[in-house]
Amino acid sequence: MDKFLRAERKDFSQNRKPKVNHVFVFLEVFEQEGGIQSYIKDILRGYLALDEPFYAEVFLLRDSDRSSNPFESDRLKFHYFQSQSPQLGRVRMTMALLSHLLRQRPRHVFCGHVNLAPLVGLLCQSLGIPYTVMTHGKEVWKPLPIFMKSSLQKAAQIWTVSRYTCQVACAANNLDFNKVKLLPCAVNGDNFTPGMKSTVLLERYGLTGAKILMTVARLWSGDIYKGVDVTIQALAQIADVFPEVKYLVVGRGDDQPRLAKLAQDLGVGDRVIFAGFVPTEELVEHYRLADAYVMPSVEGFGIVYLEAMACGVPVLSGDADGSADPLQDGKLGWRVPHRSPNAVAEACIEILKRNDQRCDGLWLREQAIALFGIDAFEKRLKEQLLSSVKSS
Repeated sequence: MDKFLRAERKDFSQNRKPKVNHVFVFLEVFEQEGGIQSYIKDILRGYLALDEPFYAEVFLLRDSDRSSNPFESDRLKFHYFQSQSPQLGRVRMTMALLSHLLRQRPRHVFCGHVNLAPLVGLLCQSLGIPYTVMTHGKEVWKPLPIFMKSSLQKAAQIWTVSRYTCQVACAANNLDFNKVKLLPCAVNGDNFTPGMKSTVLLERYGLTGAKILMTVARLWSGDIYKGVDVTIQALAQIADVFPEVKYLVVGRGDDQPRLAKLAQDLGVGDRVIFAGFVPTEELVEHYRLADAYVMPSVEGFGIVYLEAMACGVPVLSGDADGSADPLQDGKLGWRVPHRSPNAVAEACIEILKRNDQRCDGLWLREQAIALFGIDAFEKRLKEQLLSSVKSS
């Protein structure tokens, strides 16, 4: 009965508020998996959970209507523009978006990536519609082409995931710091939970009895900043203290042969296990294997640190990037110079000794979810959306 009454009050409250129309424009959400896609899905999920009369049309440049989409509803309507010709897809989306803006005059447009900002900026500026650009990390850390920079500078708001990205992007592109709003990544504490190590996975990877370091990352030659090579270089030093140490690397990419050769050349080839691609639904069981999550990287934020902490696993990151936010400037984990094998080794040894509060799995999980759980994310999202309405 109480639940029914709350729903009635919510409906009554929404009926008293004027309907607000939004537009979201994204590169892709469903055809690929990655940090940006997960972040966007959290935004869509949070949007549907809000007790506000918000309704949005969602334009997806690289997704097709064959995509599995759990967010289609009376409050979110999706338009797909995937094409064998990228140019044709962009033209089709541009025309459809322009037509919608002319006919519906939405209150605010949200651009999901800086690569789309020149298009969104041009259309919105010409029609007097305010817009927000979402930024995620390294794509805005350097000076941008003039049209991208201009579209950011003229946006009503800029959303970003971390203090670091805010500071670097503003400095590199002469952005108004006061326009930037933080909307950090979120972790679903129901999906990522502590648990026993899977004996099946321990046997599969030959990890029974081992002290396990783990990284989840793309192994692309363009992403060596993830620090897998640095962790491999640190293994021999760690093994001097913990001879049973092994390193589980989850992910795939063209850099794996180089990393495997590096491990062999350093005499630690038998300590490094490449698990390859692991589906999202199986990740939690892999996190639970780890005694430490190690990724001395340069991240815009680093959702993987939150996922590991939610599973009760202590974490190590780089010390000059957006990971300062999930690790709370070192309160929740170890931050080290990201290209220093010695620093990584020393921190891993500290973690494996487990004499620090940051190794207390239950405390770590509580902190991560309190700060970056779904409830906290939805509260921030509501504040940002209401702020955008007021500025419109």
